[in-house]
Amino acid sequence: MADIAMVGAGIAGTACGLFLARRGHRVTLFERERELPSGDPGWDFLEQRRPRVPQAAQPHSFLAPVRDVLLAEAPEVYARMLELGARERHEFDWFDQHPPYRPGDERLVTVEARRIVLETALSEAAERQPGLERRVGDGVRGLTVDQDGSVPGVRGVVADSGEHRADLVLDAAGRRSPVPGWLVAAGCRPPAVESQRVGVDYYCRWYRHRQDGPPPPGRVLRGSVSPFAVGLVFPADGDVFALAVTASSSDPGRRALRDPAVFEAAARTFPATARWLALDPEPISGVRAMAGLDNRWTGLVDRLGPVATGLALVGDSASHTNPTQGQGVPHALWTARRLARTAATAVTDPVGFALAHHAWAVRTVKPWFDQQLTLDAANDARLRAAFAGSPGGSVSPGDPVDPVGPADPAAASPGPAQAVPPPMRCALEDPVVMRARSLVRHLIALPEAAYGTDEVRAAVARWLRGNPVSVPAQDGPDHATWTLLTAAGR
Repeated sequence: MADIAMVGAGIAGTACGLFLARRGHRVTLFERERELPSGDPGWDFLEQRRPRVPQAAQPHSFLAPVRDVLLAEAPEVYARMLELGARERHEFDWFDQHPPYRPGDERLVTVEARRIVLETALSEAAERQPGLERRVGDGVRGLTVDQDGSVPGVRGVVADSGEHRADLVLDAAGRRSPVPGWLVAAGCRPPAVESQRVGVDYYCRWYRHRQDGPPPPGRVLRGSVSPFAVGLVFPADGDVFALAVTASSSDPGRRALRDPAVFEAAARTFPATARWLALDPEPISGVRAMAGLDNRWTGLVDRLGPVATGLALVGDSASHTNPTQGQGVPHALWTARRLARTAATAVTDPVGFALAHHAWAVRTVKPWFDQQLTLDAANDARLRAAFAGSPGGSVSPGDPVDPVGPADPAAASPGPAQAVPPPMRCALEDPVVMRARSLVRHLIALPEAAYGTDEVRAAVARWLRGNPVSVPAQDGPDHATWTLLTAAGR
């Protein structure tokens, strides 16, 4: 068994530490913050600021891999989430009756809850786990690196409390992790990085249904689109939900959405969010903004081999993407499970472990990262053209553009996926297409596999015969209305 040092005790670090300790490893989690989620799921949710975790106060929908991994590795964590009010929503709940069952349909479940619910459930389990020590308020300031071998070897961390030796160091410090810089400072080659700026800003506000106020019925769309913005609904645990408006980073008026009055006025122009505001919910937060994001992939193996041994990346330290597709937590838990199963080989075969883990990440996680790059590049180019007023850039609600926000990867994917119509319209009417769309949404099958079957092609062809207009349905505000709403930010 190995001695493992974990940098960061967020979702990725805590889950990975928990899974490792349950396989007999000795794990020490170093966390620079002086307080961790525990007991009350309201901890840190609205009152505390977490600048290193900008997504903490943003809405989440946890996809199938989150549920799958937790049920396999820590079922009591998942049960605790349900106790705290998390809800399961099956993709086929849209229909009056579920279609005939096929193997795998049981996985197509979204878990609706605030991020803090998952953090709380994980933190409580970690507190009870033998072999897992959490050093809260003891931040890591550097790495101990041995340069004697042909490949540099990480041998531990330098924390506020002093040096801590380890057989394996895991970086779960998040999207702003200092670990790559520490490697370079220690004389290692820099990690291989691929990066793309995300041209979308996020604005959300949290609400609570008033006394006994019923949520909308299940067969209500959770999103509405315009060519330049999206209004989204995120039901969460208990009686809490969030409304979100995403806008292009090129929109000169977007910052006006920070004003709660402007935000709600904008949200009322999207039918989906307007439906929930019509229930007269109680606002429980101001408007929370998240901007300046990027898609970033970091690898510890380049064309010369591992840049260092004794180190692996977990969660956003390894890969983070535009959160519209919900990839972050699934990727973190996939990696945590993989590391828990393979960490012992980092002691017996450090180079082999580094190469095998990198190959697994490229095979398992990287295709979804690449998918996000393709989607974001297409959306960003069209949105920039629209707001720059370039030739062909004037946008009206009928133009065939992809909206900002949750988009169907079919719109930008090569091969068979291009035959699928725009997001949702066909899937909402045909369970065969809904299943294919759900397999992609839940990171179970890539678009080429999900959309490229004869059955899906036939279903799409039938739908197209009855719906010859292939323009995306855009039910949000027109350009004049949007410009007027956001004028204060220009």
